[in-house]
Amino acid sequence: MLSEQSAATVHATLPVVGAAIGDIADRFYERLFAAHPELLRDLFNRGNQASGTQRRALAGSIAAFATHLVERPDERPDVLLNRIAHKHASLGIAPEQYATVREHLFAAIAEVLGDAVTPEVEAAWDEVYWLMANALIAIERRLYAQHGDGRGGWRVWEVVERVEETADVATFRLRPADGGPLPDFRAGQYVSVRVELPDGAHQIRQYSLSCAAGSPVRQIGVKRVHGEASGPDGEVSNHLHTCVHVGSTIELSAPYGDLVLDDTDAPVLLASAGIGVTPMIAMLEHLALTGHRAPVTVVHADRSPADHALRADHEAYAAKLADAAVHFWYEQNAEGAGRPGRADLSSVAVASGTRAYLCGPLPFMRAVRGQLIDKGVAPADIHYEVFGPDLWLAQG
Repeated sequence: MLSEQSAATVHATLPVVGAAIGDIADRFYERLFAAHPELLRDLFNRGNQASGTQRRALAGSIAAFATHLVERPDERPDVLLNRIAHKHASLGIAPEQYATVREHLFAAIAEVLGDAVTPEVEAAWDEVYWLMANALIAIERRLYAQHGDGRGGWRVWEVVERVEETADVATFRLRPADGGPLPDFRAGQYVSVRVELPDGAHQIRQYSLSCAAGSPVRQIGVKRVHGEASGPDGEVSNHLHTCVHVGSTIELSAPYGDLVLDDTDAPVLLASAGIGVTPMIAMLEHLALTGHRAPVTVVHADRSPADHALRADHEAYAAKLADAAVHFWYEQNAEGAGRPGRADLSSVAVASGTRAYLCGPLPFMRAVRGQLIDKGVAPADIHYEVFGPDLWLAQG
C-alpha cells in the first residue's frame, strides 16, 4: 500500500507519467542496453525489442500497477504480479537486477519529464517501483524454492524424437541428458529454451509443454516465426527448426506459468487458435487421463486444416472423454474438416459453471472472451495465456 502522501502525488502525476510512459520505456531500454549490452544479447528477446512489444508491455505494466495502487489501495494486483513473476523466474531473473532496472528507469523518467520530476515526485514513484519490485522478488523467490535449485532450474535435455506437425510447426520430445528425474509440472505451463545463436548470443524463448505430466518425456511445439511488418524472423524458432534434430541437446528451464488447469469437476472449455493449441492439448490430455466426467468443449481456429498442429491429438483425447464436443473453424479449405471462417461461439453450447481457458492471438481471445461472457460465463472463470509480452494484461 502506498503512503498517503505518495498516493496523492502519484494520483496527481499519473496522467503526465502515463502519457509519457512509452517514451520513458524507449529511453530506459536505450540506457539499459548501452550500460549492459549483455542483457540484450543473453536475456532480453531481441525480436520483441525490435518490434517494440516488450517496451509497450513494460510501460503498460508499470502504469497499470500504479493505477491499481491509486484506485484500489487495499488490493494487490496479484494477477498482474504473478504473470510477470512466472515469466521472470523462467528467465532466471535475480533480485539484484531490480536495482539496475531502477537506476536506468528513473534516469529515463528524469530525461523525458525534466523539471516535472521534483524530489517529491521521484520519491512517490520510487515507492511505487519498490512496492512492485519487492512483490515480484518475493513471488520469484517462492517459485525458485519450489524447484529447489536456487534460480531458473536450467538443465541440458536431449531431443529423442522430432515430429513435423505442419510445414511450420515441429514437436520436439525431450529427456534430461543427465538421466535424472523429470520435474513435475501442471497442464498449461511452459518452459524456457535457451540456445546459442551463430553470433554468440544466448537467446531465450518460452514454449508451452504440450503433453500431460505423466508422460515419460517432455514435449514442446515450436512454430517457425516468419518476419512480417511487425518484426523480424524468429531467431530461436528458426534455429530450432534448422539446427535441432534427434540427438541434439538444448537447455530448458524448470516449468513455470500461471495458466494452469484447475483440479475441478466443473465443465471446461478449451479455446485456441494457431500455435495456441499447445497448452490446450496438455490440458485436454490431462482431462482424459484423469477421467473428467463433466462436459468439455474444445474450440480451435486456424488458417486451414493443414495448418492445424496436433489436430489428431485434439480429436483423440477428446474422444476419450465422457462428454466432449469439438468445434474447429478454418479460414481456408474447411469443407469436410470444420466450419468455415473464424471462430464463432454463437451456436456452441456452453454449460453452466464452465471454466474457460484461452490461448491464441489477442483478437481471437478478446472475441472469445466477449462471447463467453455473453453466454453467462463469469469473467473470473476465463483464463488465458499470451505468447510473448502480455499487452492485454498491461492494458488492464
